[in-house]
Amino acid sequence: MGVEQLIVRTSGKIEAIKQLGPYGIETLITPDQEIRTTAYRVKVRADSTTSTSYHQIAEELYFVLSGDGVAILDGVEHELYAGVFLRLPPGTKHAFKAGSKGLEMLDIHAPGCRPDHDVYFVGGEVPAGFKPVE
Repeated sequence: MGVEQLIVRTSGKIEAIKQLGPYGIETLITPDQEIRTTAYRVKVRADSTTSTSYHQIAEELYFVLSGDGVAILDGVEHELYAGVFLRLPPGTKHAFKAGSKGLEMLDIHAPGCRPDHDVYFVGGEVPAGFKPVE
């Protein structure tokens, strides 16, 4: 666990975005800064669909910054556009379908969650960049 510290950072630099399957993920709280939460700026490519995943421990909060699409939460579709907020309790199976504009969201996990920790995929393959949980 990191040392508690104030974080003020500018987001949106291309070199800070890591491509994980259809997600472009920018880490806003680095592993050495993590205390109890993680935060990401997430972009889903236009007209793409993510794999279905869930977290056993983390609660997940999403806020749609721009774009459009659909969130599939436990099999139910919810329209997404700028300003929509989502709270996903642990165990919520979720996937996203980005519309023609793509989808950009703020994504916060409490407690913290990373691509190699507390990410479980439902059926199919684990997207590139994520570590399968055993």
